[in-house]
Amino acid sequence: MPIPRRIRRWNKVGLNRATVRLAPRLPGLGVVVHRGRRSGRVYQTPVNVFPAQDGYVLALTYGADTDWVKNVLAAGGCELRTRGRLMRLTSPRLFHDEQRVGIRPLERQILRAIGVADFLSLKTASADAAMSGDATESAG
Repeated sequence: MPIPRRIRRWNKVGLNRATVRLAPRLPGLGVVVHRGRRSGRVYQTPVNVFPAQDGYVLALTYGADTDWVKNVLAAGGCELRTRGRLMRLTSPRLFHDEQRVGIRPLERQILRAIGVADFLSLKTASADAAMSGDATESAG
């Protein structure tokens, strides 16, 4: 069971405002920049970020049924601010992984302890373009 809905609301109103400023500079964290499906408004959501071969994997600590995940899926991607860089990410794919493969050992233990096994994988726009044969697409 991911983090309870009650805590999610509290974080959304309070903690996320501070975290959004710090997360892009801290290892293992980042900020997903996405647009609301109905409002069109731009949102920023702090996330746990894990590098993957052709992009990134994001831990869904509040589950897959959150607005930011729905927004990213509906848009077919988002931007990610992490480690001082801004990248365009595409091809979102939800997956469930009880083994938490590809997650660093410490984070794997923490995610296991809080019951998180749902993830969102995204490809960097340049990796996605290279796979489709269009190397002219920009990453950011």
